Amino acid sequence: MRIVDGFAGGSPFDLVWPQRVAAPCLLASPHSGRDYPQDFLALTRLDRVTIRRSEDAFVDELCTAAAGGRLPVLTARFPRAWLDVNRERLELDPRMFTGPLPSGANTRSTRVAGGLGTIPRIVTDRDDIYRGPIPIAEALARIEQAYEPYHATLRRALTRLHAEFGRAVIVDCHSMPSSQRIAASEGRVDIVLGDRHGTSCHPALTDLAATLLRDAGYRVALNKPYAGGYVTETYGRPNRGLHALQIEIARALYLNEATITRTTGFATLARDFTGFVDRFTAEFGAIFGDLRHAAE
Repeated sequence: MRIVDGFAGGSPFDLVWPQRVAAPCLLASPHSGRDYPQDFLALTRLDRVTIRRSEDAFVDELCTAAAGGRLPVLTARFPRAWLDVNRERLELDPRMFTGPLPSGANTRSTRVAGGLGTIPRIVTDRDDIYRGPIPIAEALARIEQAYEPYHATLRRALTRLHAEFGRAVIVDCHSMPSSQRIAASEGRVDIVLGDRHGTSCHPALTDLAATLLRDAGYRVALNKPYAGGYVTETYGRPNRGLHALQIEIARALYLNEATITRTTGFATLARDFTGFVDRFTAEFGAIFGDLRHAAE
């Protein structure tokens, strides 16, 4: 965790764009931010370890290592507990705020009901973030300051890739609690791939990702329990050459979940994830067949 005054003096996220992009693939980590605004910490009832429970801790580092200076990488600096860009713009719980919500707010989604809207209410099933309601103006300021520019940047990045290659793929990278199981009768899984049940990306991409990860020794599930969030649903348009695949990685592979510190497994996972991204993007030409950049 790094405590900051806010993001008015700098970008709340980072986009790293290589001088030469090797493949039409953007790696994104919207939930790994660990720059906590001081005024936000003053509002929370949680200690500085518990408030981090919803972070996809260090997934940004996995993405940066895997990109290897060859692929663009978009990573949030702000924490998910402060703002969640993998939600609709106004997916808001009216019970959390003082003052009227703006027209068009989605107050009845399952994510809002679960406490995980655009401005989250909880970091775990039982840990409320705030001592009491906060001003709706605070929520709207966060959306204006970070949500809107994050998605504007993401759209421009995918448009740029598509213009250069004729295709664009976003791999939206997350981590999941290691207690997650596919079903009560099945064991734990290491990685869950989400493609909105075959609608957000070419099925050959999902199949390739699953095969490569299983070949590397990981237990992989598809779309259960995570089929993909707002980013996958919104930007995955295979019929337009835009493909979105979500990856959820079990935290126990690389993280001490009690202290939110890397374990010795981090180096192994980073190596394997880098190898996966290398092999995954190397097959784009075979899958798509008409990559403009590859044909030069």
